[in-house]
Amino acid sequence: MLSHDYLHGILNKYTADHSGAQLAAQSIYPIIQIWGGNLIEKSSFSGSLAKGTAISLTSDADIFISLSSSTPSTLQEIHNTLHTAFVQRGYAPRKQNVSISIEVNGYKVDLVPGKRQNQQDNYHSLFRHKLNTWTQTNVDVHITHVKNSNRIREIRLAKIWKALHGLDFPSFYLEMLVIDALSGYKYDDLPTNFCRVLEFIRDELPARQYIDPANTNNIISNDLTESEKNAIAYQANESRAKRSWGEIVW
Repeated sequence: MLSHDYLHGILNKYTADHSGAQLAAQSIYPIIQIWGGNLIEKSSFSGSLAKGTAISLTSDADIFISLSSSTPSTLQEIHNTLHTAFVQRGYAPRKQNVSISIEVNGYKVDLVPGKRQNQQDNYHSLFRHKLNTWTQTNVDVHITHVKNSNRIREIRLAKIWKALHGLDFPSFYLEMLVIDALSGYKYDDLPTNFCRVLEFIRDELPARQYIDPANTNNIISNDLTESEKNAIAYQANESRAKRSWGEIVW
């Protein structure tokens, strides 16, 4: 079997079930609506489902909840009350850095509440639970950055590789790295491109800095410690040294 056929087969194997994630999200939306009321301006998929980079190995959905700039609650209160709303409905929500994570019908749904900074654009302020502070984001900028990269297949393959090897590598960080690694490379050579991604992770990940395109004060590459980066780079080195694709992704 030719290597490009094998890798395309892997991509097909791990195609995400969008309908399942959407049904899971729809089932909890009434709780979100009661919680936010008329302060909710929009709720939409904001992560891999919106970008086209979803895989079935990580059956999750990211829902961004846009609240009006006139919302009186503080960012911390927004985060805490959303968590409480699901506790009161019998769920077991878990506070993450900027999201509330919930298991729904076998899917992990991450709810990201944000308050618009003004009513003219899509920049939002989010509460950062781990550091007890806030950050700025613009989900439209993130989605556009990835969707317009023409690197969706390589990103999905990198996510499959990451999941199969049990690596902790935040999605947007990985997406930015793949786009960076393949700058100037052809768009139609998946085997060569993915080898390049592995080599780039091996050689560049530990020292490479990535800045959030929606917030220059947010260093995406700080989301991993030095030891975590070294562990990922080590696995990339191990994978690149394998003789067959079946030993890298399967």
